[in-house]
Amino acid sequence: MEIGLQGISDQEQWERKGYSLPKYDIAQMVKATRENPFWVHFGAGNLFRAFHAVITQNLLNEGKLDRGILVAEGFDYEIIEKMYAPHDNLGIAVTLKADGTIDKNVVASVAEALPLDSGNDMAFGRLKGIFANESLQMATFTITEKGYSLVNGKGELLSDVAADFAAGPEKPSSYMGKVTSLLYARYCAGEKPVAMVSTDNCSHNGDKLYAAVSAFAKAWVENKKADAGFLEYIESKKVSFPWSMIDKITPRPDASVEKILQNDGLEGLAPVITLKNTYVAPFVNAEETEYLVIEDDFPNGRPKLEDGGILFTDRDTVDKVEKMKVCTCLNPLHTCLAIFGCLLGYQKISDEMQDGELIKLVKTVGYKEGLPVVVNPGILDPKAFIDTVLKVRVPNPFMPDTPQRIATDTSQKLAIRFGETIKAYQKSDGLNVEDLRMIPLVFAGWLRYLMAVNDQGEAFELSPDPLLGTLCPQMKKIKLGDTDVEEVIKPIMENAEIFGVNLYEAGLADKVCGYFREMTAGQGAVRSTLEKYVSARHS
Repeated sequence: MEIGLQGISDQEQWERKGYSLPKYDIAQMVKATRENPFWVHFGAGNLFRAFHAVITQNLLNEGKLDRGILVAEGFDYEIIEKMYAPHDNLGIAVTLKADGTIDKNVVASVAEALPLDSGNDMAFGRLKGIFANESLQMATFTITEKGYSLVNGKGELLSDVAADFAAGPEKPSSYMGKVTSLLYARYCAGEKPVAMVSTDNCSHNGDKLYAAVSAFAKAWVENKKADAGFLEYIESKKVSFPWSMIDKITPRPDASVEKILQNDGLEGLAPVITLKNTYVAPFVNAEETEYLVIEDDFPNGRPKLEDGGILFTDRDTVDKVEKMKVCTCLNPLHTCLAIFGCLLGYQKISDEMQDGELIKLVKTVGYKEGLPVVVNPGILDPKAFIDTVLKVRVPNPFMPDTPQRIATDTSQKLAIRFGETIKAYQKSDGLNVEDLRMIPLVFAGWLRYLMAVNDQGEAFELSPDPLLGTLCPQMKKIKLGDTDVEEVIKPIMENAEIFGVNLYEAGLADKVCGYFREMTAGQGAVRSTLEKYVSARHS
């Protein structure tokens, strides 16, 4: 059994092994899509394959769509060359359910997969033709937040962006330069309307995409490399940049899932690690729970994607959903488990949900400290959202997600995931910052994590984080058993960019310092501190 058009021709064999196959004529779908494309997606990675492509497949199966989706990969062209092309753009989406069952879905909804490579005249010309086509309604993105950035850490223009600003839209090399070049092709074809929809996991993602595209349009117009009307087109209602909130845990393809598929008789499953260190396989594995909420602003119309489970609403509601998820109902709970999971030696997030203290910690952070300041967006219920996170999603033993992965870039996350809650308490007439106990404990746990020594006194490797070079030398001044710690951690606790607030000004520094001092008392001190304070607070 091989993944490809020829391989799935023996449908009975696949179905006997429990695979769901496309229920539509793939060749007819591909032909219709190529002639009248309606949806292009940028970013051919695992989240796209497990979410956007599956939504499209489901609607094709139900006869609610007659065309599929086109995908363009602008960061790592090898994904197209080594994973899409050899398998005729087919893939297997494996859904890992909390009850131990799995769904195996052969996905064929990708009609065409192209490198977003301006040096490839055929591929880039094809993409320009797609963008010039009146039928195109939307372009979506999963390229990570970094994909929209035009500057380096010092705020200076990236070299390829600066070169593209000067050279114009003909053959840009930067990601956003290439995207803007395609929009210029659409402008030149008659200023046709289109929605440019970021579905990346970052706040106000549509604004980030708009800022990048408009910066290119402005530079090209000023440098007389583009028609003067191009900037007006980007800023008009003909091109929209809706906000969205996406949520679906999609770890990289896991060896245990590969083994299941191999036992079914599938061949050619070996993952590929590209020269850019992208880890891809002919299958993706993901959780069953998923949310995609999009601001309903599509100037060229859209199909009824709500039939596939996407929620369409207004911008204000998207913002409330985003804050609900990022500031209270999911991301802070993940960070709690990531920090203490690394300190306590856990290798899977799901295993932490067998730990009494950690269960009490995340329940208190979510339900007791976070939920009182959440604005209910109406379209999703905050308490029900947390219930699903803690009862279904995080405990799922079949999801190969790790605290080490989630601990990545924690210094960049604390201000949003916890700082916004602290600010809401400060502004509230009925809530008191002094009543926060577990959020300061998490801050103390993170400082303890930065020592890169686990609760058994053993060194461990910290997850990547842009501030490690600054923070770790400071934290190395503290050893287990030290009691005089405040002067060392004070500069960090004062840093409002990290925590969202100056912990001294917020009245939380003494708590954080006290918890931290107890956690550094010696081996086993992290566990004993959790036992002392978490159990005392939970009822």
